[in-house]
Amino acid sequence: MKFGPVAPDDARGATAVHSIRQGDLVLKKGTLIGPAEIAALKAAGVKEIVVARLEPGDVTEDQAAADIAAAAAGSGLRPDRAFTGRCNLFAEAAGVLVVDKDAIDRLNRIDEAVTIATLPAFKPVVEGEMIATVKIIPFAVAATARDKAVTEAAKAKPVIRVAPYTVRKIGIVSTLLPGLSPKVVDKTLKITATRLAPAGASIIAERRVPHDQAALARAIEEVLAAGAELVIVFGASAIADRRDVIPMAIEAVGGEIEHFGMPVDPGNLMLIGRLRDAAVMGAPGCARSPKENGFDWVLMRMLAGLPVTRDDITGMGVGGLLMEIVTRPQPRSEPAPEKGRRIAAVVLAAGQSTRMGAVNKMLAKIGGKPLVRIAAEQALASRAKPVIVVTGHERYEVEHALDGLAVRFVHNPDYVDGLGTSLKAGIAAVPGEADGAIVCLGDMPQVDSDLIDKLIAAFDPERGGLVVVPSINGRRGNPVVWARRFFNDLMSITGDIGARHLIGSYAEAVVEVPVAGDAALTDVDTPESLSAVKAEIERS
Repeated sequence: MKFGPVAPDDARGATAVHSIRQGDLVLKKGTLIGPAEIAALKAAGVKEIVVARLEPGDVTEDQAAADIAAAAAGSGLRPDRAFTGRCNLFAEAAGVLVVDKDAIDRLNRIDEAVTIATLPAFKPVVEGEMIATVKIIPFAVAATARDKAVTEAAKAKPVIRVAPYTVRKIGIVSTLLPGLSPKVVDKTLKITATRLAPAGASIIAERRVPHDQAALARAIEEVLAAGAELVIVFGASAIADRRDVIPMAIEAVGGEIEHFGMPVDPGNLMLIGRLRDAAVMGAPGCARSPKENGFDWVLMRMLAGLPVTRDDITGMGVGGLLMEIVTRPQPRSEPAPEKGRRIAAVVLAAGQSTRMGAVNKMLAKIGGKPLVRIAAEQALASRAKPVIVVTGHERYEVEHALDGLAVRFVHNPDYVDGLGTSLKAGIAAVPGEADGAIVCLGDMPQVDSDLIDKLIAAFDPERGGLVVVPSINGRRGNPVVWARRFFNDLMSITGDIGARHLIGSYAEAVVEVPVAGDAALTDVDTPESLSAVKAEIERS
């Protein structure tokens, strides 16, 4: 290919290398120069234009890209029309992307003009998703390079393919131990169903049995008899050894353990076995969370009917550190404190009370005391130390309502921007020696010191209890205890929203504390709710 600057008259039949804007002329890069273009260039006063011109033995960029893409594409892929030297490949159906990395590397080493890029191997893809692209760098390439790439791709074919999902019927067995809430199992099933949905798979049989080898073995047989093509076992206790309950149960019914453990974190404690024609997975604890973990990597391959060998798993270490596990204990320079110690209280009392009309709800009284004083006194009577009150709207009136109380005030000058700003101000004021904070709302007068202490007592970082919420018949309320590890997240919240979405994001770190009554759900936002709460308190 010839490349360089020429006069407009000498550019006929060549391709413009750069876009040109001069006066009324707009000539785009890649334009084939003909008589009309030459006349326009001259009229605009362009004396020289950089062009590319094919020589004998060259093929155009689009032709080369299309030919190589067609040779590389396997089943489940659709090459798009090549344009500007690029030919994109798209998934024709949902499945798992299978890539021959060695073949891709060989193709990219043939000539610097020829490139091919793909999504990561074994990535789950959906119909219509772009999964690879062939790009020819210059405007043309030697036919010999194109031919060599096509031949190399044909030898390895398929270089790229999409393995469709073929395993549709899933059996789930959950083992139970005292203290494992049925809600945990229910939530695990819901999360698993969501994981399976993109593959068109569903749970067709489910069993809950004691964490016992014999009971588990029977349950595995039962879900297989019900038609399960893949069995997933969620243990009440994580698998610690090949001789643990789950692997021994699989072997007890004639199955075999193909591999235990994986260099993906979270996901280390995963087990893969086989019983007759079905795969059996011992799920790691992180599989109860919707966040990506090693379980996902293996599950989606299995749903596509792809083998997952020991070599496959042991080769997952590079890139296998997926995220920090918030429930993992962190190193300390001193011994861990006694459970529940060093929790500060943050009382949010900065809002404008727009739904209360002209009255600031923080100053509304029940039993002769302003709501904010009731909240502060209960926090002070609890184990939380210190108690920080965030003020904003009618700052001085709120501070006056707390005269004589040993609280620390933090003013939020941005209170009109919403709850997030008050949360940020309060968390920023928590002293460095505190391990966490319990965030209390100043408009919840029925939250007492006993409830606060009960939540603080459940705070147990060493056992993964980093976020503690009260639960009333399955509904989560306030206040909430947050470990220091989440302070940056809390301080990044903006607008008039709280931190509820964070609780959902860190499900594996959440401890729910069942409580009686509606105190943890009842706040005062309107004159009507104030009257109702006042009447209820007076009755009691």
